[in-house]
Amino acid sequence: MGCVVLSQCNTMKSDCEALRQREQEIAAEQRGDYYVGRRYYVPLTRFWGYLREPGKSWRTSRLVIMDESVVRTPDRGYEPPVSGATFGTDQNIEYMVKGSYTGENAYDPSTDQILPVFKATSYTVRNEKPGFLFVPSEEYDEETVTLLPRIMPTPQQCAAAAQ
Repeated sequence: MGCVVLSQCNTMKSDCEALRQREQEIAAEQRGDYYVGRRYYVPLTRFWGYLREPGKSWRTSRLVIMDESVVRTPDRGYEPPVSGATFGTDQNIEYMVKGSYTGENAYDPSTDQILPVFKATSYTVRNEKPGFLFVPSEEYDEETVTLLPRIMPTPQQCAAAAQ
C-alpha cells in the first residue's frame, strides 16, 4: 500500500502512532466487571454509542442500543426539537458502564441497522474529554453514522505506512 499523496501518508503515520499509544494505555487498563462506553450521538438515531471490554481495543467495540428498564442513560431528557433538549449533550464522553448484553437485538430505523441491546445498571463518567474514538483524523458528522471501528487502519497498513 503506497501513499498516493504525501499528506495522506503523514496522516496515516500520525494516526498509527496515536493508535499504538492508545492501544498500550488500553492494554494496561484495570480489568473488571464493567465495560468502557463512549457516547456517540447522531440525531434521530436510537443507538447509544460504543462499548468495549476493559483491556480490549476499540476495534472490538460494538455499537449498542441501551435498554433503560433498570437505569436511564445519563443524558436522558427531552430530545430535539424541544426547547432545552438534553439528549445527546454527552457526545464523546467516556463512561464505565456496568450491566450486560441481553442477547436480543433491536432495529434502528434511522440507520437501517440491527444492533445488540445492552441493559446497563450504572454509568460512571470516566473521561469527559477522551479525544478520538477510532483514529485522530476522524471527523464527526452529526448528520450520518461515520465513525465505525473499520475506519481504524490495520496493523498491516500501519506497518506499510511506517516504511
